[in-house]
Amino acid sequence: MDVAGIDRAVCLGVAHAARTVQRTNEFIGSIDRTRFVPFGTVHPELSPAVNLKSLRDNGISGVKLHPLFQDLSLSDPRVIDIAAALAEAGVTVITHVGAGGDTDANDRGSPRSLRVLLDAVPGLRVIACHFGGYHRLDEAEDLLVGSRAVLETSWPPSTAGLDPARIRAIISRHGADRVVYGSDWPMTDPAAEIAAIRALGLPPEDEAAILGDNLAALLGILL
Repeated sequence: MDVAGIDRAVCLGVAHAARTVQRTNEFIGSIDRTRFVPFGTVHPELSPAVNLKSLRDNGISGVKLHPLFQDLSLSDPRVIDIAAALAEAGVTVITHVGAGGDTDANDRGSPRSLRVLLDAVPGLRVIACHFGGYHRLDEAEDLLVGSRAVLETSWPPSTAGLDPARIRAIISRHGADRVVYGSDWPMTDPAAEIAAIRALGLPPEDEAAILGDNLAALLGILL
């Protein structure tokens, strides 16, 4: 973080099974909050009330969903019920969206599945990783670009590998005020990902918004 010039980082905890939710939230809730923002975990095998209590007990106001690692679908009714409880509690959700596993896992986290969740829980604040569709960018452009989801910019091994003109067009269509920088560390180098955003040649105010101002406003962080 120091080398890359990053002041604050969001740290994402993911429980692969229901039995590890509480311990994961205890750990992620204990990190140094002067530099780190904890996002905890939920699991569809636990009730919305149990998931929410675990977050509240550890002072966590954000959740990471990972369809590939948690064997959950973003369109699963159980996930939708949990998401409704999170929305009511003002909890922000960030989720992997797109490919990265086998066919079933890819479908669980597809842009289409996320769109079902967005439509089912209109009050939910959602950050969609990888421009809304890792290696499924066509689908993301059809279903999520222009939606109310906030798009995150990481793209392992690097955003620099994407067509800059396409990324500029996505940002323009979606709105630079609803795009946030992400490194997906340790999958990518944070400094290189910042450089990739700067290399897009966006207006200075849009670049600054994406590289920190938007996320700070979303999470209520004073800069």
